[in-house]
Amino acid sequence: MKTTGIPPALKVWLPFIVLFFILVLILPTSPKFGYEYKRGSEWNYETLYAQFDFPILKTEEQIQEERSRSASSVIPYYKYSEDVVNKNLRAAEALSLGRDAALKPAIVSAIRDIYAQGVVPDEGVKVDKNAVDISREVLYVQKDKRATKMPVTEVYKLSDAKSKLIAELGRNYKGYNLDSIFKANSIYELIVPNLVYDRQTTEVVHAESGTFISPTQGFVNAGQLIVSNGEIVTPEIAQMLDSYKVEYEDNMGYGTSRAMQWAGNILLSLVLVLILYFAVYFTNRKVLQEPNKVCYILLVFLIFTVCALLVGHTQPLYLFLVPFTLPALWHQSFFRNKAVLALYMITLLPLLIFTHYGVVLFVMFLFAGFVAIFAFRYFYKGWQQFITGLIIFVALAVTYFGFRFIDSVSGNVALTLTFLFLGSILTVLGYQLVFLFENIFNLVSNSRLAELGDTSNKLLRELEAKAPGTFQHSLQVMSMADAAARSIGANVLLVRAGALYHDIGKMSNPQCFIENEALLPAEGSTTGYHANLDARQSARDIIAHVKDGLELADRYKLPQVIKDFIATHHGTTRTGYFYNKYINDGGDPDDTADFYYPGVKPFTKEQVILMLCDSIEAASRTLKASTPEEYSAFVEKMVDAKMSAGQFDESSISIRELNMVKESLKSYLAQLYHERVVYPKMKARPAN
Repeated sequence: MKTTGIPPALKVWLPFIVLFFILVLILPTSPKFGYEYKRGSEWNYETLYAQFDFPILKTEEQIQEERSRSASSVIPYYKYSEDVVNKNLRAAEALSLGRDAALKPAIVSAIRDIYAQGVVPDEGVKVDKNAVDISREVLYVQKDKRATKMPVTEVYKLSDAKSKLIAELGRNYKGYNLDSIFKANSIYELIVPNLVYDRQTTEVVHAESGTFISPTQGFVNAGQLIVSNGEIVTPEIAQMLDSYKVEYEDNMGYGTSRAMQWAGNILLSLVLVLILYFAVYFTNRKVLQEPNKVCYILLVFLIFTVCALLVGHTQPLYLFLVPFTLPALWHQSFFRNKAVLALYMITLLPLLIFTHYGVVLFVMFLFAGFVAIFAFRYFYKGWQQFITGLIIFVALAVTYFGFRFIDSVSGNVALTLTFLFLGSILTVLGYQLVFLFENIFNLVSNSRLAELGDTSNKLLRELEAKAPGTFQHSLQVMSMADAAARSIGANVLLVRAGALYHDIGKMSNPQCFIENEALLPAEGSTTGYHANLDARQSARDIIAHVKDGLELADRYKLPQVIKDFIATHHGTTRTGYFYNKYINDGGDPDDTADFYYPGVKPFTKEQVILMLCDSIEAASRTLKASTPEEYSAFVEKMVDAKMSAGQFDESSISIRELNMVKESLKSYLAQLYHERVVYPKMKARPAN
């Protein structure tokens, strides 16, 4: 194996050191608001005065209400037609009124004033094709490229404009029959609508009016009282505090020096890294010896730390959209539950420390993550994953409403629930990245183990073709190991995959192993693979299947956890048959190294289970009796032999778990080799 030249201790700590420096650089350089409060509770801190000017922000509910009002109120847009006005004023000036010519200047002036106000058709100011009540509406009038908002009561309907013309002239020219004069000279026809409805611009203005809602209402000056000690936090005070908090965290600097700011970031980064280290150390310290797994853990932690910091600083509401339950599903694919829970809780710590509503978010996603781990055991295949997503959403919604009912969180409920739902779906979609992590970090997920356990894959089909007896032996070992693993809660998928591949090295020399010989040679026969070999050579050829298996595993790119089963399934035991033959033939007891497997002792519970099942399955074929007592004595003997040889010294399996495995194996053998009923032969009927 190639070495990197990096000391082992540094290999363990190097990824943590890198994470430490990254955290120092990305931790926020603005302070977190140092007060916790909620509406209806008492303000238990000192009297708070504003340190700076800040606007009072509207709540989401207020903004949505204003948008709704704006959406239901459409202001029509009209264009002032200069062409209509100029044409009719010129016609008025060209009038020839004869003996009533004295009226012409007054008529022209009155028409000009009426047009200046604006004239619309008799159906009134409209929105689209519907007339509206003009008594309480406004409209836009565009004149000379400038639009002015004015009450609709200030513009004339066509009939009102004509009445206005009569009324204006009637005050000064009472001796004239104005109506007859106007009709005789077609003066009424000079007044027509000069305000033209612009439907397209009306729609554009209406669409934009809903987006330009002011986010603020009022202003607080520096030095102004916000809340007094012992005062009840009313909704109005809470709104001021929320606004003050946003301004404080967005724009205020630390009150300490720059050096103290960096010192604080360094200490917090160190604490987070050490918490992560100890979580791994106390739950599964062997992981620390696997740089690929350490790098994976730290990368996931860093990804969601950056999400918490970045989203929390720019738009806190979007934190409900981030799939913070995703690390729980990723981790459960690679680690045991005890490690998963610890790692997931630590991944959520930045939410708790650095974000708005940190406690709310932490509890919400912690509960939803635990629920996700549980649900994914049952709904993990194909479309069923979306059922897991729905369950995650329900868990998030229940927790959210719990905090909402005690007034610990505010905001638009519908929008928040929408974000939580989308985040739950993103959890399901994002789970597929687990396959990318497998390739990048050479990890093995439960999904990958399930694929490896498919006996139709290329390598296992080749094993069946070249070494059919070994293949059948592997299937029996897999079934036996499955039952034993379930009895102690070990990783069933892992032990099943390990059982299928543990003997693949026998493909290189299948006839060396008796299960692959078509017929057993008769006693004293010179046929068979080992008939003409001495005991030492036979032992070497038998032992070689471990090395050959590891070479095949490398060729087919099997993951390391599977190669570990190949390397440990015989541990450092000896080939008993040929060792005894060698000694019985007068061999030197001090020269027996060739009869021992140069392997590795099992170091996990699953590897111990496979070693026992491999030996027991092969040896059980020699049993003469099929009674519970025989099976019990047999299993006890096999397990004691492995223990006496020190094969379990490196394993974490306990005596209690070993006893449970033994009972499981005894039960399995009793079911496998149970006695069967002998069918009676039919008596021959006498001939008639």
